[in-house]
Amino acid sequence: MNMPRISAVVNTLNEEKKIGRCLASLKGFANEIVVVDMMSTDQTREIAKKYGAKVFKHKRTGYVEPARNFAIEKAKNDWVFVLDADEEIKEGLKIFLKQEIKKPQADYYRIPRKNIIFGKWMKHSGWWPDMNIRFFKKGAVSWNEIIHSVPMTVGKGLDLPLKEDMAIRHRHYSSVEEYITRMNKYTTIQAKDLNKNGVEFKWRDVLVKPAAEFLRRYFAEAGYKDGLHGLTLSLLQVMSELTVYVKLWQKQKFRKRKIDADDTFETLKVIANDFVWWVYASKIKDSSNVVSKIWLRIIRKLKYQS
Repeated sequence: MNMPRISAVVNTLNEEKKIGRCLASLKGFANEIVVVDMMSTDQTREIAKKYGAKVFKHKRTGYVEPARNFAIEKAKNDWVFVLDADEEIKEGLKIFLKQEIKKPQADYYRIPRKNIIFGKWMKHSGWWPDMNIRFFKKGAVSWNEIIHSVPMTVGKGLDLPLKEDMAIRHRHYSSVEEYITRMNKYTTIQAKDLNKNGVEFKWRDVLVKPAAEFLRRYFAEAGYKDGLHGLTLSLLQVMSELTVYVKLWQKQKFRKRKIDADDTFETLKVIANDFVWWVYASKIKDSSNVVSKIWLRIIRKLKYQS
């Protein structure tokens, strides 16, 4: 019986500083490496070839999803592993997957991703476990052309254990400048999609949407447990959400409208109430004392004005 073979596919655009580490991590795992480059102007393609990759070109698309399927089509083997240029695969995951395909339990696998942001592994704020479908039988997974979309699947899926040695290591934002550069690109695409889908800008969006993003990141997903990193990243996500809706307003020609001060106050009042609820929800969740939990629920009920 022939051992199942694996193709690793990587999409790139000006990744000369990162692609070497990515491809080196695939050694001893992938039988074939396919790199689809979106017209890099640096040495990305040349470096990829040095690691034995088959290199193909694809037009620039602004984001990776439209080029994913093209890369997968170029893969020759029965199993496909998708990796980004700023990611690496570790030994524990390699061993598990190579053993798994001898007698597979599923057609596709969701793998946890360890996001390193500003030098820290982010364990909260929605950054962990950050499950991604990255390993699958060829034909079981495909991507649509929507930015940051969940891929379409056929067959049975399986989640891998939430362990560090089973995770893809993602060297995400290394600087504030990098975050802002990507944010500007992604928010433009998101605003364009919202406008295309007929979403009408409402003035309350610039208050409600960013506030909801902060509450989700910092309280609901426990960003406060990541310390200063969690706080600043939650605030950067607030800025990103605000930018999306201001750009949507821009798409709709900066339409003028009057805003009553009382309406603004009432909107901010609702947001403030939500903050109170989530502050106490976090305290209740973190408390191990039953009496304290009950007392905190009473205080929350008194302070929260529904």
